[in-house]
Amino acid sequence: MKKTQAAILVIDDQEDILFASKMALKKHFEEIYTLSDPKRAIRLLSEKAIDVVLLDMNYRIGFEDGREGVYLLKEIKAFAPQTLVVLMTAFGKVETAVEGLKLGAFDYILKPWDNDKLLEVIKAAVTESRKERRQAAKQSAAESFFIGESPAIKKAYSLAGKVARTDANVLILGENGTGKYVMAHYIHQQSNRATGSFIHVDLGALNENIFESELFGYAKGAFTDAKTDTPGRFELAGGGTIFLDEIGNVPLHLQAKLLQVLQSKQITRLGEGRPRQLDVRIITATNIDLKNEVTQKHFREDLYYRINTMAITLPPLRERKEDLLSLANFLLNKMADKYERDLLLFDDEVKSLIIEQSWNGNIREMENRIERAVILCDNNIITVNDLDLDKATELALPEDAALSDVEKMAILRALQKQNYNVSRAAEELGLSRAALYRRMDKYEIGKADRS
Repeated sequence: MKKTQAAILVIDDQEDILFASKMALKKHFEEIYTLSDPKRAIRLLSEKAIDVVLLDMNYRIGFEDGREGVYLLKEIKAFAPQTLVVLMTAFGKVETAVEGLKLGAFDYILKPWDNDKLLEVIKAAVTESRKERRQAAKQSAAESFFIGESPAIKKAYSLAGKVARTDANVLILGENGTGKYVMAHYIHQQSNRATGSFIHVDLGALNENIFESELFGYAKGAFTDAKTDTPGRFELAGGGTIFLDEIGNVPLHLQAKLLQVLQSKQITRLGEGRPRQLDVRIITATNIDLKNEVTQKHFREDLYYRINTMAITLPPLRERKEDLLSLANFLLNKMADKYERDLLLFDDEVKSLIIEQSWNGNIREMENRIERAVILCDNNIITVNDLDLDKATELALPEDAALSDVEKMAILRALQKQNYNVSRAAEELGLSRAALYRRMDKYEIGKADRS
């Protein structure tokens, strides 16, 4: 019988109760901890990720009012809110257990217990604990990930939300710096595997000589420096997600080994003969056109279709003009928290340049510039110098530009500066709205210029 991957802590001052509960539970759950001293509970909770605490309500001889249990219940709920508590109390003291339920206990059992009933309650508590942890992870993801309002990015995250609920393989496509790692982590945190590991492997940086040992692990003595049995990245991701970044850079002869693992959901450590079953979600990513690589025979077609159950494309920042200021403010707050800075703001000139900038390095470039600015700025206003933006980068004119080109460029600059608010751009140019619209039609300036 396969055990449930869960950690249970039993707290009782009677050694026979601790022994009996451990014997009953260890057949069904991977980790069972026992404590006879309730004062040590919080310390253990700080060291171990406990799913369920089975807590006795009385610890002092001659006192059976449950005060100690109620006090410890409150301490546990405050310190580890996602750990569920099941109370133990003697027959005839149900009223104290009911009080505990009102204070947040999951359930209670009566001593002496029936083993089947004990197991039923603990299993239900473990299931609920995992559910609460997943919900907390999803909530954390929603708060910590910037999505934005551009149609392309909203479509990408909508697809991610749908596929996250499955175990389907996902291929994330996009230029460098568009947030492929962030998207993979988002899918993991929105999935039923959110409480498991998220293992990131940069395949582009993985030396061919250690490809198999790193991914699949090795047995002691498999090669000169193999001094102990060592699991690979796939095993470490067991129960969770493995993110294989830059998969387009894997050489052909190693693609076959990777395909075999993805097909069989098994790995064999170097130096071992027996395969090990995998329970892992696979997400891959690349900035390479894999369809073209397949056509050029540089990437295996069967591997491409294996990883591409669902493809999600992340747009570059030049196609997300409406998100630039919001994203910049999100990153500014993130960096302010990282460096413990007080409230920081962009000055107006910086806001205009953020919208005008091409951001060829995408989110990574913006984040790096903003981090540098937070480090360098002397007050709470981020200036152009702090952000190191080139004012003339985006809309430069050649020396021999015609008058019409100058006029078109002036209109584009005003529109970009005013975030494509025609009324404000017309006011800046000294034109009426109608006159500006006529010039925009003349120079074919429209929605295409915003991307």
